[in-house]
Amino acid sequence: MSTANNDVNNNDANNEGLIIVSEEACKSVIDRPSAFIAVENVFASMASGDAYNFPVIREAIGYADALYGFKSGFDKKGKSLGLKSGGYWPGNAAKGLTNHQSTIFLFNPDNGKLRALVGGNYLTAVRTAAASSVSIAHLARKDSKVLGMVGAGHQSTFQLRAALEQRSFEKVVAWNKDADQLGNLKAVADEAGIPFESVDREQLCAEADVIITITSAFEPLLMKDWIKPGTHIACMGTDTVGKQEVDADLMAVATVFTDEIAQSISLGETQHAIKAGTIKESDITPIGAVINGDHAGRSNDDEITLFDGTGVGLQDLAVASAAAKLAVEKGEAQHISL
Repeated sequence: MSTANNDVNNNDANNEGLIIVSEEACKSVIDRPSAFIAVENVFASMASGDAYNFPVIREAIGYADALYGFKSGFDKKGKSLGLKSGGYWPGNAAKGLTNHQSTIFLFNPDNGKLRALVGGNYLTAVRTAAASSVSIAHLARKDSKVLGMVGAGHQSTFQLRAALEQRSFEKVVAWNKDADQLGNLKAVADEAGIPFESVDREQLCAEADVIITITSAFEPLLMKDWIKPGTHIACMGTDTVGKQEVDADLMAVATVFTDEIAQSISLGETQHAIKAGTIKESDITPIGAVINGDHAGRSNDDEITLFDGTGVGLQDLAVASAAAKLAVEKGEAQHISL
């Protein structure tokens, strides 16, 4: 990642001005493998102390039922400094827009100058999918055959496509509050030639070896007693105080990993278990420790593993830096002077 960021920062010397990378350019230059590598690398840097996130600001603005905020950080190793500004507008889908709206700002850490504006909607989806994909790669049983999907919103298809690349899944089972919305997930499974079935939540837990939750729920959707031994769960929807996707008691019987502990216990899925006292902060391990080889990850085939993917600013900076570098190289970036 350091090469990518240095190339972007070196535009100062070349007097190329501010780099603009559109949503379409991001889709053109960033694919799932490149997002996976960027996210895996930044998780490793975080665990080794080479990168850190700044406190998150996320608030209900009291208008349009929207949540708005900032995620930011600095990767000293990769020289990524910046922030993502945006949030969640639940009424956007009815207007033909993506509910999640965001823009990523990259700064040169050597002098503080704004270096790039990068469209954040597509990158948010692919970096979130990459995070759960990284957790599957490092924590799920190698012989996992059934993938369970909970939620069928905009990000769910990104999650499914990325997950299918990590194990030799033979079936996809899915649940959504409105089952009529599961068509997009079925289409992805059909493309991959994998059987797809709409099921209730308890049956999903009984069948699935890997479960991804990607909802905006404020109550547990999966209960502890439903989860079978050996399951890996990637909780990807909880990123705000009060949100919740799984039973807090599940944390007590699972080995818990996260992208960042501080964010996990304050606004991630573990916030509820911490408050209830069913786990302690010391029970949570950064996924980067597994990537770096400092933690064994899964210890046996009966262990339940859970990844709390809260979504950290450094993920956004990592994929945005890669997008800016590739867009410049491929002639898909615009340049302006402020």
